[in-house]
Amino acid sequence: MNFTIPQPDDWHVHLRDGAALKHTVAASAKQFHRVLVMPNLTVPIVTTAQALDYRQRILAHCPVERPHFMPLMSLYLTEETEPEEIKRAQSTHVIPAVKYYPAGATTNSHSGVRDIQRVYSVLEMMEKMGLLLLVHGEVTDPNIDIFDREAVFIDRMLKPIIARFPSLKIVMEHITTKEAVAFIQEQKSNIAATITPQHLLYNRNAIFKGGIQPHMYCLPILKREGSRLALLKAATSGSPHFFLGTDSAPHVQEKKENACGCAGIFSAPIAMELYATAFNEVGALDKLAGFASHYGADFYGVPRNTNECQLVAADLHVPEHYDLGDGKVVPIQAGKVLRWVLTYNQK
Repeated sequence: MNFTIPQPDDWHVHLRDGAALKHTVAASAKQFHRVLVMPNLTVPIVTTAQALDYRQRILAHCPVERPHFMPLMSLYLTEETEPEEIKRAQSTHVIPAVKYYPAGATTNSHSGVRDIQRVYSVLEMMEKMGLLLLVHGEVTDPNIDIFDREAVFIDRMLKPIIARFPSLKIVMEHITTKEAVAFIQEQKSNIAATITPQHLLYNRNAIFKGGIQPHMYCLPILKREGSRLALLKAATSGSPHFFLGTDSAPHVQEKKENACGCAGIFSAPIAMELYATAFNEVGALDKLAGFASHYGADFYGVPRNTNECQLVAADLHVPEHYDLGDGKVVPIQAGKVLRWVLTYNQK
């Protein structure tokens, strides 16, 4: 069975920089019309000027067959961020969001926020100017079990932020637990969440199947089967609170397969095929257009895409690796066969 949807958007992607950029941009551009680019480079994107420079580097690698590819940018929230920077970002119309990383929570998050109260003036300005707050929803307290960090973040951090800034638009990125699903479902229309393909398709057993599987290690980490099923139900529910964000995060093979492997799963080249696989698992392909093409655009206040793409029921052989410029990256489902192929037309 083939089916057609409006071209989708990816509201959470890591494109990296330097030699990798040519390859990551090509992968995302062939799947998505718009992408929201994360700011946690080795040198974080903390100013509007840095974000605009980074955007030009991305656009320089846009494939000729995808001239309308649109990267949207985000700023990295630090305790030194000034409210005036929010005004500058808002005036560009290509920086719709600011990313809150708790310091030490994930890749290149060492510059993140340690005391949320120190950025309240920035959050107040964001609420006023309409910029979104994107949160990596995990506490970094070493006394909290890694599988509980999302639920604790909701209670300790997210609920107080929502109470203090009730009109601030917030996206809880890459949710992973049934607790997060339940929390988001209870919120008003200014609170939403993105969901990755890996958290729809796998539970934490995948990390340990046949030994340690470094290419299944991401942050937030995969959770129990009950949480996977809750995420799948949410994604396919038709609720506008949940929409697509791949969190595709490439690392060269050598940095994944070592004694201290990096967190991140590379899904960009096959993202829609993965989502189609998950939605088809529960007979909900009719819900994919809302999740992938409508609800994110609505939440960010941008027009829905009118061009269309098609998912064709055919075999797609996933390569063992992709080129990343300065090395190889092993994708999710490497060497396996997916039962969907994405094709697209450009008006």
